[in-house]
Amino acid sequence: MINYNPFFKYLLDHNITEYNLIYKQGISANTIHRMKNGKPITTETLDTLCFILKCDITNIIEYVEDK
Repeated sequence: MINYNPFFKYLLDHNITEYNLIYKQGISANTIHRMKNGKPITTETLDTLCFILKCDITNIIEYVEDK
């Protein structure tokens, strides 16, 4: 299962707000909502987040094996 815990930890660690991503960087509020609820997002969106945050994909998603 893919989860976005690293993304929210990255935001917290780097003092980046969701407000900044939505209103200043142009990330859709729906995208943030989908991530909070563990829903899929596109690879294009992942690429955009990596570009905006200047980070690696592993700072946004992680794979956790289902139990």
